[in-house]
Amino acid sequence: MISIDLQSRVPIYEQLYKKITELIIKGVLAENDQIPSVRALAKELGVNPNTVAKAYQELERNNIIYSLSGRGSFVSKINDGTIRNYILSDFDDSVNGALKAGITREELKRRIDEVKEND
Repeated sequence: MISIDLQSRVPIYEQLYKKITELIIKGVLAENDQIPSVRALAKELGVNPNTVAKAYQELERNNIIYSLSGRGSFVSKINDGTIRNYILSDFDDSVNGALKAGITREELKRRIDEVKEND
């Protein structure tokens, strides 16, 4: 369910943060679902538990998950604003990547119009 790219330049904890957030937005993980423990996920992915703990701390700081002492971590209630902010942040990253790759603003605008027409 949760996978990472060990060859990516994106830090592992950021990949985990993004992947867990995506799973919540897509409805794979629902409100109050328990997510794997830090140790279990670290073992499954073959990464340092501190890396998973850092991702979980960021998720908790942003109210995406909550922890109960001795019980684990769970998915928080996600409001529309949180989802909107996540999607726009992801969009911004994609636009910046496209611009750096030489895609013009006009090409991006045209693409958005095409997507909107096909929706």
